[in-house]
Amino acid sequence: MTQQFHNDSIYWVELEKIQPNPYQPRREFNPVKLQNLADSIRQYGVLQPLVVTRKEYQTDDGGLSVNYELIAGERRLRASYLAGINQVPVIIRTMEDDGRVKLEIAIIENIQREDLNPMDRAFAFSRLVNEFNFKHIEIGQKVGKSREYVSNTIRLLSLPDEVQKAISECIITEGHARPIMMLVDKPEEQATLFKEIVAKKLTVREAESISRRIAVDRIRKHSRNFNPEIMEFENKLTETLGARVQIEKKEIGGKITIDFLSDEDLRGIFNILNKENVENSSVLQMSEDKEELIDDRSKEEKETTDEDLYSIKNFSI
Repeated sequence: MTQQFHNDSIYWVELEKIQPNPYQPRREFNPVKLQNLADSIRQYGVLQPLVVTRKEYQTDDGGLSVNYELIAGERRLRASYLAGINQVPVIIRTMEDDGRVKLEIAIIENIQREDLNPMDRAFAFSRLVNEFNFKHIEIGQKVGKSREYVSNTIRLLSLPDEVQKAISECIITEGHARPIMMLVDKPEEQATLFKEIVAKKLTVREAESISRRIAVDRIRKHSRNFNPEIMEFENKLTETLGARVQIEKKEIGGKITIDFLSDEDLRGIFNILNKENVENSSVLQMSEDKEELIDDRSKEEKETTDEDLYSIKNFSI
């Protein structure tokens, strides 16, 4: 691969002559940040040159004209348009028209600047694998990351669309994706966990704890000691308390574990249990009132001695 610069010089090129990089890995550009960059460019200019390739082509009248294709600097190019400037500084790279190189350089530049969100990075890595036959370890070497990092990043593409969108928009973090991916073969649980993360603002550790608990339950269901009645009790308690419940049965007795994610959750569980306790006490009291024995004897009869009470002469047939 030939990678050379035109005398390592910086040239000034008209914006209208620069075409976007067709292999640009970034798909999302934050409009607020882009406008902030445009304001800065309007005031101070483009401080870091864009990297482009130079292409000559013949015009209809037989002359030669030049266009440029962007390799790195998409944000600066877009912000320059917003800023209303006519020319930008560029470094011209001479190399073969190789799409793989263009994508590779664009990815590396964005990663070095930490400008790619996790989903953009996943798509970019996937393109290198599927379109240009890169191995995961080769991509890792290019971007200074481990093979595992590359593999795990590409795995983000296996997530449901709504989860991928949430990662792109920074609603959840890349760290939250791991516990969600652990439930890839349980789409309903996966969707529930995602909604919990968003609604309850779970930390990554809290999400991992829930995901592990679900995985353990899955193993229990396939074990020889699986007890469907215990599982039914767990489901009913979970539904009643609004919190995940696990029952662990031992040779003698056992224990019940109730998950809660915040002080508010704990208070809610306590209130439900307290309410159930009060209602059960009321029912019990009503039962006791109904079962209370009524002494319907007359006053005189009540005053008789025990001996008279049990005397056969007081009974009639």
